[in-house]
Amino acid sequence: MKEFEKSKVIEELGEITSNMYRLGWNERNGGNISWLLDEEMYSDYIDPKNVKRTIPVEFDAGELKGKVFLITGTGKYFKDIEKHPAENVGVVRIADNGKELEVLWGFEGNTRPTSELPTHLMNHIARLKVDPEHRVVMHCHPVNVIAMTFVHEQDDKAFTLSLWGTCTECVLVFPDGVGVVPWMPAGTNAIAEATAEKLHDCHIVIWGQH
Repeated sequence: MKEFEKSKVIEELGEITSNMYRLGWNERNGGNISWLLDEEMYSDYIDPKNVKRTIPVEFDAGELKGKVFLITGTGKYFKDIEKHPAENVGVVRIADNGKELEVLWGFEGNTRPTSELPTHLMNHIARLKVDPEHRVVMHCHPVNVIAMTFVHEQDDKAFTLSLWGTCTECVLVFPDGVGVVPWMPAGTNAIAEATAEKLHDCHIVIWGQH
C-alpha cells in the first residue's frame, strides 16, 4: 500500500496546523483537531484489518462505531505535524463496542489522542445530527477571544452580537452565531456534553477563560 505520510490528507493537515501554530492560535502544545475521514481518503494507504492497538474511550461512543478519524495526539506541537506526522497524529476507528479506539495508523511511540477526546467525539455526534456533511472539529486558542471571556457577559446572544459588531464579515462567516460554555475543567465528559449541547444550534463554541 502507499505511504499515508504522502497522502493529500496529511499534506493538508500539515499545512493547516503549521499555519495555526505560526499565527499563534495553537501555542506550544495547545489545541487539537479531529477529522472524520471518508473511506476513499485512506483506503489506498491503510489496511482496516490491521489494528495496531486499542485505546479505551471514557464514554459510550457507539453512535460513531465504524467511523474513522484522523486525530492529533496529546502533548504534541502543531508545528511538528508537517515533518513528523506519524509521531503526532493517528488514524483511529471507533470499535463496534463504542468503548475503544482501534489504532490503524500513527500514534507512534505509544502516543495517545488528545486529552479532549470526549469533546471531539461528542461534538462529532452532535454536528452530524445537524449537518451530515460535517467532518472536522477544531480546537484553538485565539488570544483576543480568550481575553474577551474575562470581561464580557458569557451569554450566547450577547457574545455573538459583540463579535458580529467587530467586523462586517463576521456575520457572513458564522451567521448562526456562537455558543459560550462558562469555565469548566477541560478534558472531561462534563465540558464535552455542555459543548455538544450548544453545537445543535451553532458550529462555533467558545470556552470561557480557556
